[in-house]
Amino acid sequence: MKKMVSNNPKFLFVTGGVVSSIGKGILSASLGSLLESRGLKVTVMKLDPYINLDPGTMSPFQHGEVFVTEDGSETDLDLGHYERYLNSKMSHKNNFTAGQVYEDVLRRERKGEFLGSTVQVIPHITDEIKKRIIYGAEDNDIAIIEIGGTVGDIESQPFLEAIRQMKLEFGSERTLFTHLTFVPYLASSGETKTKPTQHSVKSLLSHGLQADILICRSEQDLSDADCKKIALFTNVNEDCVFTLPDVPSIYAIPVMMNKQGLDQQIVEKLNIKCSKPKLNDWKKVIKLESEQKGETKIAMVGKYTELVDSYKSVNEALIHAGIHNKTNVKIEHIDSEKFNKGVTNLDADGILVPGGFGNRGIKGMLNVVKFAREKNIPYFGICLGMQVAVIEFARNVLKLDADSTEFRKNTQHPVIGLITEWLGDDGLIQYRSEESDKGGTMRLGSQVCFLKKNSKMAKLYKKVKICERHRHRYEFNGNYESMFNKNGMAIVGKSEDDTLVEAIEIKKHKWFIGCQFHPEFTSDPINAHPLFKGFIKSAKLNSKKR
Repeated sequence: MKKMVSNNPKFLFVTGGVVSSIGKGILSASLGSLLESRGLKVTVMKLDPYINLDPGTMSPFQHGEVFVTEDGSETDLDLGHYERYLNSKMSHKNNFTAGQVYEDVLRRERKGEFLGSTVQVIPHITDEIKKRIIYGAEDNDIAIIEIGGTVGDIESQPFLEAIRQMKLEFGSERTLFTHLTFVPYLASSGETKTKPTQHSVKSLLSHGLQADILICRSEQDLSDADCKKIALFTNVNEDCVFTLPDVPSIYAIPVMMNKQGLDQQIVEKLNIKCSKPKLNDWKKVIKLESEQKGETKIAMVGKYTELVDSYKSVNEALIHAGIHNKTNVKIEHIDSEKFNKGVTNLDADGILVPGGFGNRGIKGMLNVVKFAREKNIPYFGICLGMQVAVIEFARNVLKLDADSTEFRKNTQHPVIGLITEWLGDDGLIQYRSEESDKGGTMRLGSQVCFLKKNSKMAKLYKKVKICERHRHRYEFNGNYESMFNKNGMAIVGKSEDDTLVEAIEIKKHKWFIGCQFHPEFTSDPINAHPLFKGFIKSAKLNSKKR
């Protein structure tokens, strides 16, 4: 049994070197999953060096998906990885930016809290970073802290300095530095090059940080000779150099790293007394993946398809559903503007329209929805995807000159309109208007929804009371509810206070569901989300009949 005191958590810091986008988020999540499987209470934090207060107003083309936590925080997409791998849920404590740190310090300076001192990066900014790390780690046995960016970036220097100080303050038994690097393989010469990793560790040393554990990303496994060379030139013990090669599935990483003994090294170095890892769930996922047969094609028609990470959680939720339906899900990301003039053919077993903002590409989405409805192709509309389904039905079935006030403010039939008030998860009424700030002012976070008892959604969830996460400003106009119900598009989900429409279905359709919330945020490979499972099941059946 573990002998730990949660009010004295351990800190495992994860930094990255050589290049960006080598998988610090997935590594951090995998480490968290391994430690959690040993009976430890684990949390994972992401520290972003950019100046924005949060990613909520950043372009998906630049930053990718905005992941929404249960408490309504708009966070980095890496928090989605954390929740997909761990049982613990993330919150506002698990992600903060340089912008938040500077804003807080400057606000306190304006209040005179520094007693006339010159406000500097050291100690004021670094102290605020340390305070937030310690706050986020509270009530956990171990906190994994991922430092965003790449070692050597100007933006991340205050964060590296803060964790250097934490090593001095808490000692080696409570702090551990793990460095993820990229080791390129030159196919032309058949050589693995370790020099970039050596320079990356030296760059880390220039900030006063000695890596305790090195994890080397590469196209293939590193040889023993390569690991010895890296250990020698980086001052890291040879048994603390691990290799992380390309794998067919990211969900095989926890088991793979466990086989190399990575989690054992961590608990030994941090002097953690805990049980052996229980990885049955991950082994079950790997087994299910090996049993996948055939291919189910899903057309994801959206606004931000140039960067597939814009829909990271949706992509993963579809993959999870494929695993549990024993089919390989092939996702084709298609820019909705391609269909602005209509849809002549769309080679897909199922069609999904995800969330988004603004008028661009809406015409194409409407044409795709019409195609799916008339051709009886399984359709799944999420957030904006539900709204365009409502508008299309209003125009082509109800014969209304309908639109959303987001796209046409003076539309004759505003079937979708701005939410001016709603009941928050704290029980208080939230108010918004056209003049409200864009950042952090949407209906955000987990909200209760009640489903119609005999609806397809209730059967999929196997219950009528659900909690799902939201991120939107516009809602179905309740004044049209009766008209839709009478003509074939059923309102099957409503908010806890029965004022807001949360979900729709077309009864006389193979599978046509739209939801205002974002179910992708609560899917994971061990427990695929019921809506995505139902969608892929229907699409798989459709593929056999085509």
